[in-house]
Amino acid sequence: MGRGDLSDAEWERLRPFLPVGNRRCGRWRDHRQVIDGILHRVRIGVQWRDLPERFGPWKTVYKRHRLWSADGTWEHLLQQVQAAAEAAGEIDWNISVDSTIVRAHQHAAGARRTRPRRHRGPNRQNTRTKSAVAESPRPAGGGGAGGEGLGRSRGGFTTKLHLSADGRCRPLSLIVTSGQRADCTQFKPVLENIRVPRTGPGRPRRKPDSLAADKAYSNGPCREYLRRRGIRHTIPEMTDSQAARLRKGSRGGRPPGFDEEPYKKRNTIERAINRLKQHRAVASRYDKRRYVYLGTATAAALTIWLRT
Repeated sequence: MGRGDLSDAEWERLRPFLPVGNRRCGRWRDHRQVIDGILHRVRIGVQWRDLPERFGPWKTVYKRHRLWSADGTWEHLLQQVQAAAEAAGEIDWNISVDSTIVRAHQHAAGARRTRPRRHRGPNRQNTRTKSAVAESPRPAGGGGAGGEGLGRSRGGFTTKLHLSADGRCRPLSLIVTSGQRADCTQFKPVLENIRVPRTGPGRPRRKPDSLAADKAYSNGPCREYLRRRGIRHTIPEMTDSQAARLRKGSRGGRPPGFDEEPYKKRNTIERAINRLKQHRAVASRYDKRRYVYLGTATAAALTIWLRT
């Protein structure tokens, strides 16, 4: 057992939720061995071809990770672990929201601009080849660097990872965009992606008790969205917004409420980002496709939940 491999207790928590068929009437290679190989690559950042032999063929490990990133298996596993924590009352719903810049390696460029064509035989119009079946579940993308969440910012060729985290520094939701994308534009999608299922009857929990964010989210649309959902929030007012409000006098309205004590706990999101970036394949992006990198970050978040 390697240093980053799943323990027996962690494996038992994941095993009931793993897929049992590979959609092609075949048999999966041992899930535990392959997951250990994926987590090894996420933690070390090694090239897929350089995976140790104890994890099996590297192509098998890579294809499993790519498939689970495309069909939402990693997100499903993360939600099930979150559901078990919610049932035990272990989630602190005083959450924080922020983003972090991730430097993209030169190998992250060069994804195909269009999806591969499906090859059909001359007399078999409804039959797809094995390669077509493998390509079909891939999410749409391929629109160049922007379509794959790659952009230019002060850090150069970068990706931005937007996330929310609970009060125990564990990621609740993740979104990948280009590096130059403003934080406030992804505020609503990040909160909408919070979905913790109930172990019993009832809808998944999507609403936090309170929220803390920095000045990047201090604008009218963000505050209006939080008021509409009835979410208590602590967001400091930007200096220019404060000056503009004061210039208007009585027409500027009242200043937004701000409580310093809850805002002191916003460091939880910074610590959650630090935990994610302990995984080298998250701290530096090597994946060409956006959905594969999102799967890499989700797998890292899954290990944080399992080991916290």
